[in-house]
Amino acid sequence: KFHSGARMVSSIALHPKGENFVVGSYDKKLMWFDLEMGNTPYKKMKYHSKAIRSVCFSQLYPLFASASDDGSLNVFHGQVYEDAAMNPLIVPVKILKGHGVRDRLGVLDCVFHPSQPWLFSAGADSRLLLWV
Repeated sequence: KFHSGARMVSSIALHPKGENFVVGSYDKKLMWFDLEMGNTPYKKMKYHSKAIRSVCFSQLYPLFASASDDGSLNVFHGQVYEDAAMNPLIVPVKILKGHGVRDRLGVLDCVFHPSQPWLFSAGADSRLLLWV
């Protein structure tokens, strides 16, 4: 059992190597868990002003993203190391804005392309966007 500290967990994504995962919540929190560090988040982040609807990892690049009702996506560098003594490196990279907010809903889902550093997003504004 893991303890996020969030009131309502909305999404979860597993790192491709399988030992880390990120969690998004409706109370705007983004949390990184490292399975080797216990059952509480290694790092808690708050970069969105509204609920997080989706989180995703790139399967090929050290990238992950969060999608929010504030109409934005946040892209992060998320590096994990083979050496278990080294903590994951998490760095904000870019805030992407292109979706409109409709009925208090913004970006509803995100997914990385399997072989390119491209991010796809789906919004409540009925738009599907490709970020390159």
